[in-house]
Amino acid sequence: MTFPFKLIAVTSSSLLQHLPHPAAERRGVRLLLWRNDLHHPELPGNKARKLKYNLLQARAEGHSRLLTFGGAYSNHLAAVAAAGQLYGFDTLGLVRGEEYLPLNPTLAQCRADGMALHYLNRATYRRRAEPDFQADLLRQYGPAYLLPEGGTNTLALRGVAELIPELRQHTNFDALAVAVGTGGTLAGLALGLAEANYPARALGVAALKGARFLRADVDALTQAATGRVLGNYELHLGYHYGGYAKLPPELRAFIAGFRQQHGVLLDPIYTGKLLAGVLDLIALGHFARGSTVVAVHTGGLQAWAGFGGPPTP
Repeated sequence: MTFPFKLIAVTSSSLLQHLPHPAAERRGVRLLLWRNDLHHPELPGNKARKLKYNLLQARAEGHSRLLTFGGAYSNHLAAVAAAGQLYGFDTLGLVRGEEYLPLNPTLAQCRADGMALHYLNRATYRRRAEPDFQADLLRQYGPAYLLPEGGTNTLALRGVAELIPELRQHTNFDALAVAVGTGGTLAGLALGLAEANYPARALGVAALKGARFLRADVDALTQAATGRVLGNYELHLGYHYGGYAKLPPELRAFIAGFRQQHGVLLDPIYTGKLLAGVLDLIALGHFARGSTVVAVHTGGLQAWAGFGGPPTP
């Protein structure tokens, strides 16, 4: 199956935006934003990258159905549903928790894109990575290509790693920062830097509370992809703002102010926390004077529908 060029990636200097923020300028740091959210109108952000080689593998194995997991506001579920609509896959989403009607905007869009939704209570959902449980699911729902929660596996890392040569066409950089949920995008960036033998570091800002486990998950992913643990990344755990999908007033205010100052809307779950964290690290002197730091906007703006809409600048 041949995918449209836009899914593979659109490389354009318009995707790289300078952020002349006072905190960065005081510290002598050049802060840039890579607009991965603009790569594809229906599959924005890192999800298209993580799905690229998985979709190719699914088709190579003869599958016409994708089965995956996610929460009620999952960007991943939304992306898989959109990919199914675009590229001719049936899609099945196993949703954490009970069904609530009417459907929230994320799940309503998933259904509009043809995804069948089934619900798993939280105890059952925790078994989602167990091989015996997955085998039971495939027997129950029929043959399917199984995508893990968040789309994170070694094939996903390969798609994310392609961001490194794309970005290097436009700038040199010392650090590349991304929000972290399952760890797949951070691991993919670390992989891309290592394979390019490029001396920058990948920097992850966790969107989850109590996310120390993510370091082991990232190490396991890079070990599976390369046969070794990579030491070219760092993980920051102090910018979760109360936990996953928490949007306290101070974070909402930050996102509104960022939009007013830079003309860019951040999402409420991931990239708002990312930029708040990166700017705080800059203010604390984490990056040497003269450094270039690139933050990656990974999309996820569809999540605003579940938070009463984005704040006005």
